[in-house]
Amino acid sequence: MTATAPIAIIGTGIAGLSAAQALHAAGQQVQLFDKSRGSGGRMASKRSDAGALDLGAQYFTARDRRFVEVVQQWQARGWVAEWTPSLYHFKDGRLSASPDEQVRWVGSPRMSAITRAMLGALPVHFSCRITEVFRGEQHWSLQDAEGQSHGPFSHVVIATPAPQASALLAAAPKLAGAAASVAMEPTWAVALAFAAPLETKVEGCFVQDSPIDWVARNRSKPGRDRLMDTWVVHASSAWSKQHLDMPKEAVIEHLHGAFAELIGCAVPAPAFSLAHRWLYARPASSHQWGALADADLGLYACGDWCLSGRVEGAWLSGQDVARKLLEHLQ
Repeated sequence: MTATAPIAIIGTGIAGLSAAQALHAAGQQVQLFDKSRGSGGRMASKRSDAGALDLGAQYFTARDRRFVEVVQQWQARGWVAEWTPSLYHFKDGRLSASPDEQVRWVGSPRMSAITRAMLGALPVHFSCRITEVFRGEQHWSLQDAEGQSHGPFSHVVIATPAPQASALLAAAPKLAGAAASVAMEPTWAVALAFAAPLETKVEGCFVQDSPIDWVARNRSKPGRDRLMDTWVVHASSAWSKQHLDMPKEAVIEHLHGAFAELIGCAVPAPAFSLAHRWLYARPASSHQWGALADADLGLYACGDWCLSGRVEGAWLSGQDVARKLLEHLQ
């Protein structure tokens, strides 16, 4: 059965696009909305003077059989490639090699390549921040930050971080309450680009006892340009919380210093740097909701926060929300 009007999907990260693909494949009309200028959410990449930078998700893994199959399809289409970095661990002031058998995947030639390919030709409104979701007698309408109204829609799927989803789920108090109960942690991300390659074997590093949580060498990822030796540094959630409103220049200075202390070689001043604050980087804990649904109302929510907090969790949540919606249409 086909819905009487298009289905609105708010958010074009992995969860929203997973839902959109599944619904479109089932013959449903979808209309996507995103407050950003492009797709990806926390999978987004940023173009810069130092080349494209993966400032959000650095890589992802696949454990669930369904996700493993779809990642293999992405690989066959050239959307993703396996990343095999020289991995290290920094603890108690010591840097040590820390190889493992984990298979890590990255978008190619940047993380946002995955969501761009998933979006394909689906209809989407970018730079459109939805502020209200409201229901008339038969259909849903959306209002954006400019006061424009969009609709009518038969169903609405909200695929944004939990705090933002909670506000948009006001018409379904139980769902709004569930989303409001999810704590999401921030992360400061800093990119540092050096004109000459740093003399270190490190390509990825898990960090403890430092303001930093993770370090990655961008050029070690498949398909990346090598204009400069560019590194992405993620601050820990604890440090990011404590310095949430610190000016970007000060964040860069502080994390550059911490990076120089751990990397094990001489670190000059960067030729290029930038900072980005992810206010809702990851959920503080995992849940087993799959997706939130009020089928009678036609209001749904999905996201990594409904499951594991990982890229795989976001994709699975999108699949789950589409399944629930389609079951109700039958």
